[in-house]
Amino acid sequence: MLKIGSHVSSGGKGLLTSAQEAVTYGSSTFMLYTGAPQNTKRKPIEDFYVEEGKAVIQENAMEDIVVHAPYIINLGSYKDWTYELAVDFLQAEIHRTHYLGVRNIVLHPGAYTDKDAEYGIKRIAEGLNQVLHGVKETDVNIALETMAGKGSEIGRSFEEIAAILDNVADNDRLTVCLDTCHVHDAGYDIVNDLDGVLDRFDKIVGLDRLAVVHLNDSKNPCGAGKDRHAPIGAGYLGFKTIQSVVRHEKLRHLPMILETPWIGETDAPMYEAEIALLRGNAAERFGTDYLEDVAKLESFFTGKEIDHRQFVLDTWELLRTDAKAKKADKREPIERLYAMVAEAGLFPELTEQQINHRLIGWFSGKEIFTAV
Repeated sequence: MLKIGSHVSSGGKGLLTSAQEAVTYGSSTFMLYTGAPQNTKRKPIEDFYVEEGKAVIQENAMEDIVVHAPYIINLGSYKDWTYELAVDFLQAEIHRTHYLGVRNIVLHPGAYTDKDAEYGIKRIAEGLNQVLHGVKETDVNIALETMAGKGSEIGRSFEEIAAILDNVADNDRLTVCLDTCHVHDAGYDIVNDLDGVLDRFDKIVGLDRLAVVHLNDSKNPCGAGKDRHAPIGAGYLGFKTIQSVVRHEKLRHLPMILETPWIGETDAPMYEAEIALLRGNAAERFGTDYLEDVAKLESFFTGKEIDHRQFVLDTWELLRTDAKAKKADKREPIERLYAMVAEAGLFPELTEQQINHRLIGWFSGKEIFTAV
């Protein structure tokens, strides 16, 4: 079974609540933080209801759970206080991850800020050497995440990831997390040449290093270096590209984690629909009425001469390049489409989230009827 899940919002509350939330989305894996990602405040890991959480994980056949390290960790900083905090806090997070029985903690490598990339790479490697020396008794791997290239962050190219690995003595404890939005924004064309990108990664880093995949669409074109996630199908990558990643023979064994944004006035996740559509069991998950509703959307938008891919791309291009248009109407593609459906009263009995779930289905095109 494909291991597809999401980042869970209840991670800092414990393994039990995280697992329970993941179950509601139909997940077969999930990713959690052990506390707020923006600060160092943490509740004791002993209070995470670990055994109860593991029982839920086992009952629901979930596996390869992932932890994400806090964003405030910056091993690339030239400031001693920031660097030392990063080393100490990452070591503490690894011990917490080990307590949960999780094997991989995803880490944003770091940013060089006022220095340069060469300095950043060496500084990060130095930090990782220190971190790993202090957690030898654990079996947790650090999964370096591929980054989008915004600001001074390191990890925006496969070469930078490889350079970090080459400068870490005990690098068999280092793995990699491949983020679809990030590699796209960094300039790797996974829409038209996924095989070529994976071959390049294999030559430079090694596919055997891959441990986690983050599944995210992008609000920006290839090479933009922005790192702005979109719901699956609602961005420049599109549903078919993401599904190609999920199905790829060199990737499909890995845990795949959605970090797509919550949307709508009610600010609700699309995870349940995205997981079912990518897995190919939307009819089983939601019933045949769901497919019928998606067919209604197809008929409705065809009548308005709207193609789902072209509408998405045209809207993002408008918001990206036309300042006046953006100022007049900042709504993203799915928000504009929802407004059309709501105004037409197409599904008066459905909630906003349910309609958006169906729009996610419409973005998938004919793939919705294809089982993985």
